[in-house]
Amino acid sequence: MTAAPTTPPIFDGHNDLILRLLRGAATAEGVAAGLPDGHIDLPRAIKGGFGGGFFAIFVASPSNRAERQEEMTRAEYDLPLPPMIPFEEGLETTLRGAEALEALEAAGAVTICRTVAELETAIHGPRMAAIMHIEGAEGIDPEFETLHQLHARGLRSLGPVWSRPTIFGHGVPFRFPSTPDTGPGLTEDGKRLVSECNKLGIMIDLSHLNEQGFDDVASVSDAPLVATHSNAWAVTPHSRNLTDRQLGIIAESDGMVGVNFASAFLRPDGQMDSDFSLDLMLRHIDHLIKFLGEDRVGFGSDFDGALVPKDIRDCAGLPALRAAMTSHGIDSALMEKLCYGNWLRVLRRTWRD
Repeated sequence: MTAAPTTPPIFDGHNDLILRLLRGAATAEGVAAGLPDGHIDLPRAIKGGFGGGFFAIFVASPSNRAERQEEMTRAEYDLPLPPMIPFEEGLETTLRGAEALEALEAAGAVTICRTVAELETAIHGPRMAAIMHIEGAEGIDPEFETLHQLHARGLRSLGPVWSRPTIFGHGVPFRFPSTPDTGPGLTEDGKRLVSECNKLGIMIDLSHLNEQGFDDVASVSDAPLVATHSNAWAVTPHSRNLTDRQLGIIAESDGMVGVNFASAFLRPDGQMDSDFSLDLMLRHIDHLIKFLGEDRVGFGSDFDGALVPKDIRDCAGLPALRAAMTSHGIDSALMEKLCYGNWLRVLRRTWRD
């Protein structure tokens, strides 16, 4: 039997490994040596050809994740937006998240990348390539002092919101069925944040913004529009997914979308249930390519932050995805683009290096 391919490496638009470290569910040394659970560690990354990705620094809301996932198994659901996180709490957790990513590098699990040249090398290297990303800007002050400090430490990607409000904008709720048109968009501070990130070369992530916030970013930003971990609303009518109109705007900006592995955003019934064929993921890929083109689609797994398809399970299971893509007729040139080439292309334009 021929082993499933582990090349080309898959570069990932989003994971929540840092949150596991902040919660004490894993250590940097454990990630380097191997973990008994979760989705990502270095030995499994090597086994599955996981080249690295955007490592999210995320301030979690006080909530019962199990109850939320149970709610998302209903035929219809509408989870209310959690309240805003106080700045002091957001700042403390954000700085701890940056320290956790630096600890992963010190332990030999990742290489933090600040340029595309560094990323190109690290994707094929012995460690996972890591981009410092903030999901929800609760730790960013309106004068942007923290933004500049974190940029100096390696911050290269930022989502103004998670699925809750910040001083910069409003997140989209977990709602099914629903369009992403769920409320107001960016605040004036949010628009200033987008402009400041443009100046610094920090990529803006659209994934948790509602439709009005998406449009506000599109009207302000001079960089390619990117949703790191979102899917096609036409396939799965979930509020977290992107409509064809939004995909058209992303295409016009020469941006891209990373396909999210989260079950509820892949399944047409919106269910948080991992028991389904990878054919559903291929349907999203096909739809995104139809509207974005072959140069503007990649992956954004949401590993360690979502229930992913049973046929993948964790980053060691990525050969199953490559095999499904090959069986679907995706040739080697397109495979390389989808796995990592398109991320390098859009980051080269965004970081201007």
